[in-house]
Amino acid sequence: MQVNETLSEGLKREYQIIVPASDVEAEVQSRLLELSKTVKMKGFRPGKVPLAIISRQYRPSVMGEVLERTVQTTSQKAIEERELRPALQPKIEITEFSDGKDLEFKMDLEILPDIEIGNFSEIVLTRPTAEVDDEKVNDGLKRIADADKQFTKTDEDRAAESGDALVIDFKGVIEGVVLDGTSADDFEIELGSGSFIPGFEEQLIGAKVGQHLDVNVTFPENYPQEDAAGKPAVFAVDIKELRTRDDVSIDDAMASRQGFDNLAALTDMVRERLEEQFAEASKGRLKRSLLDLLSDRYEFNVPTSMVEQEYETIWTQVKKDLEQANATFEDALGQTEGEAEAEYRDIAERRVRLGLLLSEVGRQNDITIERDDLLNAAMESARGMSNPQQVLEFYRSNTNALERFRAPVFEEKVVAFLTELATVTDEVVQAEELFRDPDEEEAIAKEDKAKEKKAAKKKTAKKPAVKKEAASKKSDGNEKSTGKKKPVAKAKVKTKPKSKNAKSADKPAKSAAKIAKED
Repeated sequence: MQVNETLSEGLKREYQIIVPASDVEAEVQSRLLELSKTVKMKGFRPGKVPLAIISRQYRPSVMGEVLERTVQTTSQKAIEERELRPALQPKIEITEFSDGKDLEFKMDLEILPDIEIGNFSEIVLTRPTAEVDDEKVNDGLKRIADADKQFTKTDEDRAAESGDALVIDFKGVIEGVVLDGTSADDFEIELGSGSFIPGFEEQLIGAKVGQHLDVNVTFPENYPQEDAAGKPAVFAVDIKELRTRDDVSIDDAMASRQGFDNLAALTDMVRERLEEQFAEASKGRLKRSLLDLLSDRYEFNVPTSMVEQEYETIWTQVKKDLEQANATFEDALGQTEGEAEAEYRDIAERRVRLGLLLSEVGRQNDITIERDDLLNAAMESARGMSNPQQVLEFYRSNTNALERFRAPVFEEKVVAFLTELATVTDEVVQAEELFRDPDEEEAIAKEDKAKEKKAAKKKTAKKPAVKKEAASKKSDGNEKSTGKKKPVAKAKVKTKPKSKNAKSADKPAKSAAKIAKED
């Protein structure tokens, strides 16, 4: 095998690899010999078919198999001999080959950058925290009471209103067919709850007990039942009862309906959940501060192929979210499509850079992921599901499924490692500030700064000429003289599509974090 480096530019590498025809032919003959021992052919006993006949019939397919294996093994050998760390799978292009001739192919790849991680003990971070007081606990109990809707039958002779409940029988027909899950008897539906297909509840407002009506709706395009998704339907509905909502008291009875022994036990649960949420938010804000600091501190070349891959993932999700919301870029993001594209490319590059950095920190400090780490992550993801134990058992019996947690778990372990090294100071803030989106805070800060500059400019413009001259003389020292300032553009608070993959820059690229597994 002969390897010639034809390009070395930044992180890009290109090689020409030549495999002698004799090596290829030896592989072909070896594989044909293997086949001759097992091939069954009419007129010959098993294992006694002449090699010439085997070659005549199977050589083309064997040649393809050998070429694929040879390209794979020789390219991998070239990478290992040069101690290269490919960012993504190399691109292979066979440039010349015919039976009896040398095999020549080109290998293009980008390598991972060398990163000097430095001393992380110099990092100083502020961790915002907030207190869970009695007022917040009481607010939580009120929210539970609001959701604990109890309805009682009323004999009032009136039309149903939003907020009432109706007991109905209904049967849905789609294209003349009654589908499973579109019929029910004695079903209680709260009007205005939005729990049914869009348009269904609205058509029941104004209905009276004893009335029969047909409700015409169209199932959403993303409805989980495929034979109903996007299709019009007619529901025959009979109104049987009108019910009004009861006033719910925050007491032991309400706690019992929620599955608790008494109100004290429910209150303890609410306080515990709030403390967990506050702690998680505080941890998230600390992580964001760390990532922002690392992003500002480290500047190195990143593989363009990784950035492009990450960008495509983000951009695809952004457009999908906009399509589902039937919204434009201007409506949802407050910017043009071109502006959004540029912003998300920057986000993709930041994610990849942070992912590579965290991967290198983990590699150099021997941070590893054990199976128990993955199981704990699976257990956490199963919390809140209808059958968490069943979900957990699925992950325990499917090792490959657990791999989806490897990248995020690795990321969290590296972040925890860096946080331990850093100097962290707690700062007590209001709960609203703790849960505020950092991107929103940044936009608000820019807007406030712009307002201050604008106000300062107006104030300066109102001063008498004599004072303006004095100020100019004073500026001959350390301050700059007052000149014309460019108007400051007002910052916009942008609303991002709610998507795991399309959030701003608050997450390293998963593809980069997976490198830790390969190392």
